[in-house]
Amino acid sequence: MATITLEQEINPWEAQAARFDFAARKLNLDEGLWRVLRYPSREIIVHFPVAMDDGRIEMFTGYRVHHSIARGPGKGGIRYAPDVTLDEVRALASWMTWKCAVVNIPFGGAKGGVICDPKKMSQGELERMTRRYTAEIIEFLGPEKDVPAPDVNTNEQTMAWIMDTYSMHMRQTVTAVVTGKPLNIGGSRGRREATGRGIAVVCDEALKYLHTPRDGCRVVIQGFGNVGSNAARLMQERGYKIIGIAEYDGGLMNPNGIDIGGLLEHQLRNGTILGFRGAEGVPSEELMTADCEILIPAATENVITSRNAERIRARIVCEGANGPTTAVADEILAEKKVFVIPDILANAGGVTASYFEWVQDRQGYFWKEADVNERLHTILAESFDDVTRYSEAHAVNNRIAAYMLAIDRVAFTIRQRGIYA
Repeated sequence: MATITLEQEINPWEAQAARFDFAARKLNLDEGLWRVLRYPSREIIVHFPVAMDDGRIEMFTGYRVHHSIARGPGKGGIRYAPDVTLDEVRALASWMTWKCAVVNIPFGGAKGGVICDPKKMSQGELERMTRRYTAEIIEFLGPEKDVPAPDVNTNEQTMAWIMDTYSMHMRQTVTAVVTGKPLNIGGSRGRREATGRGIAVVCDEALKYLHTPRDGCRVVIQGFGNVGSNAARLMQERGYKIIGIAEYDGGLMNPNGIDIGGLLEHQLRNGTILGFRGAEGVPSEELMTADCEILIPAATENVITSRNAERIRARIVCEGANGPTTAVADEILAEKKVFVIPDILANAGGVTASYFEWVQDRQGYFWKEADVNERLHTILAESFDDVTRYSEAHAVNNRIAAYMLAIDRVAFTIRQRGIYA
């Protein structure tokens, strides 16, 4: 393995590209299609002013990247953070292409972000920034073009502002331009819990595949936001034992299992998981290498790297976050025979439910939550089977199998459509 710096290792675009190249080689992908699929089709960079509460005019930089729209409109979240970079957005857009193809839904990959610190901004400033960002990229948005969704530091309210801004410009209400909206303006039941529910589904499937019992299966979850908390609650209901929760400000451990319902109430009251009496406080880094059957990194990128992968003791790593494992760490986990459920499968419950929301908006008919959950389960269980079959057939790990399956599906579509000249 070539020596690389940690900075190179944790660059999300480089990590994505390394996995894409490996999978494309395994597929013997045509060189022309290789070039088509390796790079984004469009990268939009906008610099725009926002009037702040104190009267100042602040300039912001925003991105929207379309990786591939061969299989349908672009689909992907918008994140607000001070460390958003074009490389990160590029990588996330490409992951969305592969994620949508793995679960076989008719979307391409897109992603967006604005460089800002939302924790230091008022609600009014966030609204004005969101509406101006939307206006700057509006010609590239639309139910048949590009359909954003919430991501890091964005939520249902953000999507409502985007939907309203787009609708005002179109002079008609267009609910299908975004997903992850509030229920009363075209949101879908089950959407908020969908990523966590999808994690529970693929963990169930992994245990069946590995002939491992579910009851008492020990789980550590890194990240207790929407994804991690819903995964924890739903998995506990299914008989899993959640023994550890790691957050950015510290972690909790209880070998006998943490009461997730009680922890959610504590977090709501106090704004943190720390101080919960039903578990012992431990450093989050220790939890990443705790003895357990399943480790679920469900927060941010690059939490499993060459620095800690050798000490991972979980039998299964289920990636609730996008890009939590670096390519170098992948090789280490493979040598240790860790069963990795890759992000483009493990957290695809969110985009699958977004697809359901888009469909419901476009047909003007909304489903019961039980129907949403049943359809979600069917798609993710079938996708898990598709990936593991690919893994066995090509003698590769699950991540490369997922990439191969996704690339194969997108490449097949491009071949069928042909190259417009």
